[in-house]
Parts: sequence; C-alpha cells; structure tokens
Amino acid sequence: MTEPKTHSLDVPNAIVTYDVREAESESAEPVLLMIGSPMDASGFTTLAGHYPNRTVVTYDPRGVGRSPRVDGLTAATPDEHAEDLHRLISELDSGPVDIFASSGGAVNALALVASHPEQVHTLVAHEPPLATVVPDRDEALAVMEDIHETYKSDGFGPAMAKFLALTHVRGPIPSDFPDHAPNPADFGLPTEDDGSRDHPLLGPHMVYVSRYEPDFDSLRDASTRIVVAAGIESEDTFPYRAALAVAERLGTDVVVFPSHHGGFHEQGDPEAFAATLRRVLANMGNDQDSRPEAELASP
Repeated sequence: MTEPKTHSLDVPNAIVTYDVREAESESAEPVLLMIGSPMDASGFTTLAGHYPNRTVVTYDPRGVGRSPRVDGLTAATPDEHAEDLHRLISELDSGPVDIFASSGGAVNALALVASHPEQVHTLVAHEPPLATVVPDRDEALAVMEDIHETYKSDGFGPAMAKFLALTHVRGPIPSDFPDHAPNPADFGLPTEDDGSRDHPLLGPHMVYVSRYEPDFDSLRDASTRIVVAAGIESEDTFPYRAALAVAERLGTDVVVFPSHHGGFHEQGDPEAFAATLRRVLANMGNDQDSRPEAELASP
C-alpha cells in the first residue's frame, strides 16, 4: 500500500486531520473510510494494510489526537461527529464511500447515515456500544454514568478499573454492578490520581455515545446498505448485545466477525477480520454468505 498522505480540514470549532492511502492500482471500488471513536487513525494502520487495491481513508475524530477542538475539549456528540464525517466525505469528492466503523465510530456512522445516506454506499457497524437499545437499558446507562462520574471524582485508575470489569460481564448488567469498587492495581492501573481529566474514553465521550438514540426510522429508509457486525469472542458482552439490538431494530441479522471488539488490531486476528470485511463489502446485499464459519447471530 502507498504511504498515507495527511490532510487537514477546517470544521466548525475544530480542525480534523485525516490520512489517505491511495490504491496501488486503479480501482472502481468506493473509497473505504475506517472510523473509530475515541480511537484515532493509528488504530486502523494494520487493517488498512490489508487493502492495497482500495483507497483507504482514516481520521482522528474531533478532540482526539491530531484533531484539536478550539475549546480544548476531548469529546463531541455523535451528531457533531456525523457532521464532521459529512464534511470529510464531501471534501474527498469521490462519491459515496464504504465505511467500516467500530465501537463509538459505529454510533457516529449510524448518525451520519440517518442524516446523509446518499454519502454512504455500505456501512459495516461493528459493535456500537449503545446502552439505549439493550433490554437492560437502565442498568447500562447507570453504569456508563457511574464510570464517568468516578473518573471525574477519582481519576483514571479507579474509572478504568470499573470499565475493564464491565468488559468481562457476559449477559445483562447486574443492577448492583459493580458490587464493590475494583482495585486498579489488580488491572495493572495506577492507584494515584494524577489530576488529569482529559481521557478521550472516560470523559464525556462514553456518556454521549452510550445514551445516543439512533433514528431507526431514517436508518430503515436509507439508501445505504447497513451491515451490523459483532466479534465471535465478544458474545454476550455489552457491545455484542447492543449490536444484536440494533440489528433487530433494523430488521436484519448480525454478521459475526472473527475475534473480539478490537479484532482488527494485532492482539486480535486482523488477517481473518480483514478477509471477512472484504467479503461483506463485496457481497452486495447477500450478507448471509459473508458469515465466517457459516454463522449468523439472530436477535
């Protein structure tokens, strides 16, 4: 793959930085935009390398990495991110794009498709962490708020310990979760508060994303092909269950990908993940044929 070329785009109250990796040879396939949130472009370096014959674009969401906000904050709402993506796709001027969107990026991409479906050919929304759609909505929203409040009061270590403990919960979130505050040291985290409050995940981001209410009427009516995806190793975790719930609201099934929430990273199975994503993007509507090991997850 060619070396990425870095560009910047002025958007209201921020500068968005993005990278373009041109296809090695001429291709008729749409530009492939890979997005996360709050993860920046660096999180997609490995995955992007599996698509030398497509132009791949990655970016740093506003408030993260190389995309500073004028007010210095590190978070934005999904609707704000969606408008940034709208402007970025317009700037690319290459027609409708394909999008692989993971975690908070999947929430932002759903907001984009609801408002600008003409800009997106296919969206693969991988494990959107939406507390508003799961059956245990109240418990999920309360836990996200509690982790954020812990961060504000006690700092990184105690809040991240709660977040990591949440990632190990399989099935509905207990109403008393956590029944005791986990020890940050048990997770190899600092126990001292360094006073910083600018973490891109534990700040307002996790509240904005988890409590977002997608416009399912607009999504169902959109011209965009929407594929909801989840990792096979994520089964019964919160983002996996949220993916099932989103698919149910859209009247589709979840396509099961290899590995876990970060399966496209080196600590996952990026080669198998990329192969599955390639089949899904090329499928043109017959998503059942794209399932690894002939598996689909039904709501």
